[in-house]
Amino acid sequence: MPVTKKLVIVESPAKAKTIAQYLGDGYEVQASVGHIRDLIEPKNLPPELKKGSLGKFSVDVENGFEPYYVVSDQKKKTVADLRRALKNADELYLATDEDREGEAIAWHLLQELKPKVPVKRMVFHEITKEAIERARENTRDIDIALVDAQETRRILDRLYGFEISPVLWRKVGPGLSAGRVQSAATRLVVDRERERLAFTAASYWDLAARIATEKGQSGFESRLARVNGARIAQGKDFDDLGKLKSDVRVLDSVAAESLAAALRRPDVAVSVASVDSKPYTRRPAAPFTTSTLQQEAARKLRFTARQTMSVAQGLYENGHITYMRTDSPNLSQQAIDAARSQAASLYGPETVPDKPRMYAGKNKNAQEAHEAIRPAGDTFRTPAELQGTLRGNDWKLYDLIWKRTVASQMADAKGATASVVIAATVTETLDAFPGTGPTVAEFTSSGTVITFRGFMHAYEEGKDEERNETPEAAEAKLPPLTAGQQLTIAEVEAKGHETSAPPRYTEASLVKKLEELGIGRPSTYASIISTIIDRGYVSPRGQSLVPNWVAFSVVRLLEEFFGDLVEYDFTAEMENDLDRIADGEADRVDWLTSFYFGSDKHRGLRNVVDNLGDIDAKTINSMVLTDEITLRIGKYGPYLEVASDEPDAADGTAATPRRVNLPLDLAPDELTADKARELVDAPVIVDRVIGVNPETGKKVVAKDGRFGPYITELEPEPEALVEPTAEVVDTSTGEVSDGGPTRKPAAKKSAAKKPVAVKARTASIFKSMDLATIDLETALRLLSLPRVVGQDPESGEDILAQNGKFGPYLKKGADTRSLTEEDQIFEIDLPGAVELYAQPKYGARKASSALKEFDADPESGKPIRIKDGRFGAYVTDGVTNATIPRGETVEEIDFERAIQLLADKRAKGPVVKRTTAKKPAAKKTAAKKPAATKPAAKKPAAKKPVATKSTATKSTATTTAATKATAAKKPAARTPATPKAGPSATEKLATE
Repeated sequence: MPVTKKLVIVESPAKAKTIAQYLGDGYEVQASVGHIRDLIEPKNLPPELKKGSLGKFSVDVENGFEPYYVVSDQKKKTVADLRRALKNADELYLATDEDREGEAIAWHLLQELKPKVPVKRMVFHEITKEAIERARENTRDIDIALVDAQETRRILDRLYGFEISPVLWRKVGPGLSAGRVQSAATRLVVDRERERLAFTAASYWDLAARIATEKGQSGFESRLARVNGARIAQGKDFDDLGKLKSDVRVLDSVAAESLAAALRRPDVAVSVASVDSKPYTRRPAAPFTTSTLQQEAARKLRFTARQTMSVAQGLYENGHITYMRTDSPNLSQQAIDAARSQAASLYGPETVPDKPRMYAGKNKNAQEAHEAIRPAGDTFRTPAELQGTLRGNDWKLYDLIWKRTVASQMADAKGATASVVIAATVTETLDAFPGTGPTVAEFTSSGTVITFRGFMHAYEEGKDEERNETPEAAEAKLPPLTAGQQLTIAEVEAKGHETSAPPRYTEASLVKKLEELGIGRPSTYASIISTIIDRGYVSPRGQSLVPNWVAFSVVRLLEEFFGDLVEYDFTAEMENDLDRIADGEADRVDWLTSFYFGSDKHRGLRNVVDNLGDIDAKTINSMVLTDEITLRIGKYGPYLEVASDEPDAADGTAATPRRVNLPLDLAPDELTADKARELVDAPVIVDRVIGVNPETGKKVVAKDGRFGPYITELEPEPEALVEPTAEVVDTSTGEVSDGGPTRKPAAKKSAAKKPVAVKARTASIFKSMDLATIDLETALRLLSLPRVVGQDPESGEDILAQNGKFGPYLKKGADTRSLTEEDQIFEIDLPGAVELYAQPKYGARKASSALKEFDADPESGKPIRIKDGRFGAYVTDGVTNATIPRGETVEEIDFERAIQLLADKRAKGPVVKRTTAKKPAAKKTAAKKPAATKPAAKKPAAKKPVATKSTATKSTATTTAATKATAAKKPAARTPATPKAGPSATEKLATE
């Protein structure tokens, strides 16, 4: 009799491995590795279905927005393995995550596997033995409302991306795409840069003094607040246009310096005008939600949002923390008890309040199905206890989560805040401060004394950059002071300031803003930010997110022609509607109908696209900087176009506008009108001849090209052929005669010489070099690259020093090593190169050539490695290579991310094979061109969709209660002739 088992399906191999340890021998745990099926790409639909909306979106918008799902090619083996495992199972547990995505994965598994055994939906928020056992005893059915919400989002993103992205291709540039959430995020970053562009800095002066209780002491910091009762302007008193918002006195340098000089006199009377003391109380921050975890990890650990979620995923799957996608700051009772108990034992009973703390989410759209992110288990393991288990980023993030959780149940910090006003009186009237008596300058200081630290024993929350932060905002350490007490000025200094523009978004502040506006969901913020960076809309500069010029064009087009779709309130309202569908309060078909075809609330996407009118691409991609200078965003990037009033010498029309390249590192807010004129007026280097190469006799020329300055050699001009004054052409032979010997026509001579043409040598100049002053010796050295440093003592291979796209490096065969500076290309010697090759590329690593190594890929069964290639690091299983996207580092890539990168690459298919396959096809078509009967074969396809739909609808019957409920609401998956799935390049940016 065969031994039966209970089959448990989860999303990831790491999660499966951990759960299997707790379930025991009676269970087999398998991983689906995410979704097993998705919307098919329209190009892969069966020919008979490539018509109408189904052929455009793979969604039949005219018939209830019926999606066309298929099992993707890379998941066929996974599905086959799951079916094989299901044959020997007497029960099926679908244990995917308890959110929309996890519920949809479970539903797709049910639809595809069609189990004939009982099916149970098992959910848990942490992977511990106790949690798994509780989940096993408390199963439920699939929540169809959650599935509807996920399916609505998926279809919505497909419609949005497939309708709007082609407009961007035609009017802005190829490869661009739009998405309902990422477009709003891009607009936020662009809007902030627009604010910075419009900002006008204002100047003001003030005084900083050190006040002491006795002469000779260093004293405490204090800043000028008022002079003769008039408040002195600070940064917060100016608006973005540099104008005052309130009635204050603005000090200039003369007034500030004269007052400072007067206050340095020994006869100045200084005393305490007033002292005000108030109780100070500070509450601990709430436990982490997904967004606050991303924000705090960015502030304190310098993690990207994607890196935070990747590390958190690993901590969750290995049983260290609870589920990391949540909007709720609430803790379960067992977590509250664990945190209070641990705080009392570590920091003392007095640090724990009498009653547990309860927190409410600030996000009006919060989905609170899960509790907050916290250490797993009924008893928390301290970071010290896990130092042998967790390392690096895993330990750092766990430490952050543990501290925040424990601190959230601790007592308030207590103390007192003292504010003091110090009056300094100058006996005479100063010219800069006219009046009838002495000049009185008032300084203010404040300081907080913590008398009871409370939660601060465990944790303090980080802080984002604030605008116009001034030194007076910092608290001083104040000595005991009383009103009327005599003081002395130890030091005083006049300081000039400028107001600051609104700070650019960082990943942390952008996540915070998205959450405040209700745009997207915390679980999607990491992918949103990664997407706008990967697509080239935004570039990180340190911690700041700087929009590229193409983002301005995209946002401008969307604002002018798709205004509703990028409105923040409209985008947030979509999230509310998806929540209503998830709660069973709204119908997905009704909502999609309203969104696509229109309703009383808005026009509808289809109506907008059908009535776009004329879009002037030149206007969309232009920004007028001055009357004669316009910024253009072209095919090869942004440039300045300078109009010319001088007529063209040939026909009298206006001359062709001059183009000026923009420096690659110039941020948009730095391109002011003055900067544009500076770039335009800069001396133009037009083929400056540096000299002649003595070895070749060729001219060495400096050029400023589209991709930057470079050096090149020019071939000598061919000597002119002396032609006779009279020629006779023999029409029968084509020979030319001038009375002398007969010769062949010149055209044939030049044609015979073409193959011997040699490509001119070129070389980019170093960043430290100036194209206007570079000399012949330096130019020849650049043209001689790559330089042979020497032969490797072991292998005998040449070691070359050269410059590349990503900077200077050494190359030995296929093995490379980065150099720190460009000058090292000429300076490094053989011993230095050998020493560099003796070091690992990325710190300590294995003897293997891999930068990182993981377990076997579930699809190919081969070990996964991260290697360094010619164009950067990449993930490989020996069969498939996937480049690590821009914005991610080798250190950030974990096993799950590696699997996903390989899966995405497989979904795209082998690029090289597709390219070569097209060539013979083109020849074949050309050869059979007279056969005009091929299109007729497509005629019968018009009847097929009706039969296919009927068949597909009948196939929806399943053997479980959950799928029966589903069948009533949604059609089952079809099985196409060419099942290829996965998001295409068009819609990747359209997803959340």
